[in-house]
Amino acid sequence: MDYKYLTSIDSPADLKKVPRQDLPIVAEELRDYMISVIAKIGGHLASSLGAVELTIALHYLFDTPRDKIVWDVGHQAYGHKILTGRRDRFPTIRQYGGISGFPVRDESPYDTFNVAHAGTAISGALGMAVARDLLGENYHVVAVVGDAGLTSGVELEGINNLGTLKKKVLVVLNDNKMSISPNVGAFAGYLNRIVHGQAYHRLREEVEKMIRAVPRLGPRLLKLSKDLMESAKSMLIPGLVFEELGFEYLGPINGHSLDDLLNVLAKAKERPGPILVHIVTQKGKGYPHAEKLPIKYHGVTQFDVSTGAFHKAPAQAPSYTAVFGKAICEIAETDPRVVAITAAMSEGTGLSEFSRRFPDRFFDVGIAEQHAVTFATGLACEGMRPVVAIYSTFLQRAFDQVMHDTCLMSAPVTFVLDRGGLVGADGPTHHGLYDLVYLSALPGMVVMAPKDENELRHMLYTAIRLKAPAAIRFPRSNGIGVTMDADFKTLETGKGEILREGSDIGILALGAMVYPCLEAATRLDALGIQATVINARFMKPLDEELICCLAAEKQFLVTAEEGTEAGGFGSSVATLLQDRKIPASILRIAVPDRIIPHGAPNLLHAKFGLDVDGIVEKIKNFAHAFPARSELRYRSLLRS
Repeated sequence: MDYKYLTSIDSPADLKKVPRQDLPIVAEELRDYMISVIAKIGGHLASSLGAVELTIALHYLFDTPRDKIVWDVGHQAYGHKILTGRRDRFPTIRQYGGISGFPVRDESPYDTFNVAHAGTAISGALGMAVARDLLGENYHVVAVVGDAGLTSGVELEGINNLGTLKKKVLVVLNDNKMSISPNVGAFAGYLNRIVHGQAYHRLREEVEKMIRAVPRLGPRLLKLSKDLMESAKSMLIPGLVFEELGFEYLGPINGHSLDDLLNVLAKAKERPGPILVHIVTQKGKGYPHAEKLPIKYHGVTQFDVSTGAFHKAPAQAPSYTAVFGKAICEIAETDPRVVAITAAMSEGTGLSEFSRRFPDRFFDVGIAEQHAVTFATGLACEGMRPVVAIYSTFLQRAFDQVMHDTCLMSAPVTFVLDRGGLVGADGPTHHGLYDLVYLSALPGMVVMAPKDENELRHMLYTAIRLKAPAAIRFPRSNGIGVTMDADFKTLETGKGEILREGSDIGILALGAMVYPCLEAATRLDALGIQATVINARFMKPLDEELICCLAAEKQFLVTAEEGTEAGGFGSSVATLLQDRKIPASILRIAVPDRIIPHGAPNLLHAKFGLDVDGIVEKIKNFAHAFPARSELRYRSLLRS
């Protein structure tokens, strides 16, 4: 497609030069460019397609970056990036060294707030507005909020505080009836009733027009008619929650009509206090395949634009997510106490089949991880066996509830943490690097990580049978391709597994690091270094006797984990040996204690020495520098 305007838009100032009547052309070009690029590299597509007109209208009307736009989540901000000087770099989005898939303050002055987890926009925007007023400055603050974000407790806390402080903040509610999965809950139902309650707004406009037309008496009659209007309002729009909370409410309006958006947003700019503009959009707008299947096209791999078909090589093994989804269904068949809970991620966490087979035992609570955990704890208190399936990074939002509700009551809740470790293109906000640390710090919590998909099944079965809280974390990847046992078995809590015997060093590997360590051990043989490899299985409790015996027998120990080095598995092993007064040198292989950028997982594994080559090199270098307690160092030097 030849672009009439897009290739000359390098900033919102350039966008403002486009005649207003031609803005729909910009919208068409923006969608075409977005689709063509994401088809080649993958990314979050449907949400940004739905926000194209809104993005154009905001940058056309407001003086950004002086005026602040805070995007909730960030999945919808691809158009924003393209229109704010990053069009030429857009093909690098979510690639290592390229631009982020989310707004990031360090990347552009137009990105006013780092976002990726839903629910932060209103609180962040309110903070900016308060700072503006305290400093005596004058600019607009806009929070763009998805309807799914309103299920988040943080967003509701922000609404409550903003309505109390009465600061001038414009909240744009982008209502597309979707998060990643379809929206659930009472608030979603309320918004749906508002959308179908537009008769009130039409009636009000007609009545005001007629009353004002009455000679001399019009203004007086209009004042007297307020009670009548309020009565009509309560009949035609149920609740009016936003106005009761202190907001002026405008809408709902068609979020794909640039004229409607520009007119209403211009009106909102001039109003004092908090204003909520409710727009209705379609996720995936402008690309038929995404319109039809918005869940499938929320986050995409490479695909063919004309057919919508994804370019993906057939998997050699099922994903860990799929294995979990099948296993929980099998367990639930024979155990009626098993219930499954997710936070707006039924497809992403592998619970779609469970939701169909056991609808009475499936609960999608929306983007409300804190509620999910306490809700599960209540279920456990009354004899159920709840399984809470949440991405590792999202469970961080509910740390307080895991501690003060689940662990203090020793409630038998099973936490299934998908996306543990380095997840790739979504970057720092989505890497699951901290779960091993923050969960192991909690009293009574059992923390497991499977070496393969077969072990995942047994860990799930084991966790559900425990009379204590337990967590299982696994990576965002396909399994190893191992043979699956027909029956479930209970693993002994806190016991590791010896996979390979070697006389020189001991390697303690956890979860996804087990198979790379096994391969590394084979390569180390050629260097004259024989390694015992242990599948630790448990981050907590540790297999103390096995670890202590290994430390006493070997030249040194190696710990390997796909999590942060600070306070992780290696630190726990070191603390154990120190407490037991066992002298041992330990090489800890883990993700360094710093913010990890976005990039393909295999690239990040190689960069931080978590792949086979990196493991071999780290062990070889450690052996060379290690003071000889035997001939190990000299043998390795001779061989290398």
